[in-house]
Amino acid sequence: MTRTPAGIALAAILTTAALAQTPTTARKPAPHRAPATHTTAGRSAATATTVNPADNPPNVPPVEGSPKPLYALRYIDTVIGSEALAPPLKFYTVRYTGWLTDGTKFDSSDDHPGKPFAFPYGARRVILGWDTGFEGMHVGGKRRLYIPYQLAYGEAGRPGIPPKADLIFDLELVAISDTDPNTAPEPAASQPAETTKPATDSADPTKPTSTSPPPSSNPSTPQSNPSSPK
Repeated sequence: MTRTPAGIALAAILTTAALAQTPTTARKPAPHRAPATHTTAGRSAATATTVNPADNPPNVPPVEGSPKPLYALRYIDTVIGSEALAPPLKFYTVRYTGWLTDGTKFDSSDDHPGKPFAFPYGARRVILGWDTGFEGMHVGGKRRLYIPYQLAYGEAGRPGIPPKADLIFDLELVAISDTDPNTAPEPAASQPAETTKPATDSADPTKPTSTSPPPSSNPSTPQSNPSSPK
């Protein structure tokens, strides 16, 4: 059968129409997948930021993570002393005032006139906050000390100090000494020389004598020897 030009043209039109009605499906781009090595490297980098070499010294089994602080002693130096740096294991003579964190004053050296307050630094005679809180101070210096309850009077507290009470102290380091200034022997008062009396009549209480001691002004009070060791 011979096709006429009209038939050829009609077939072409039908073919074009069929192609136009055929749905076309768009191809979605393939998702990008990062290589597994990138994930491993990311984890290693995150772990490296939380590991401190100082926390894992040689010969100590290493651990991962960042140490968390439990409590901290804080301070502010309000006056830098101009005298010597205070060494440990000496007697520190101090002035102080202590407050609770609500502003209640619970003690002060000004409330106890007389002999200064002195203690052996580092000998566990005071609360731990005081036993470490003078570190780096110079004589004549002043410091405000913020002491957590773990380094103060603990969970139980004490009279005037509530349980688990954080404390604030203003401190002044007045002097340092090798011995307790409160127990140092007082210098003996000078006495005029008695050249007309024999040596056996000496009134020095540190020397024995064969004669009876003078009677006490208070018969009920025994004689004491101020120079005898305790």
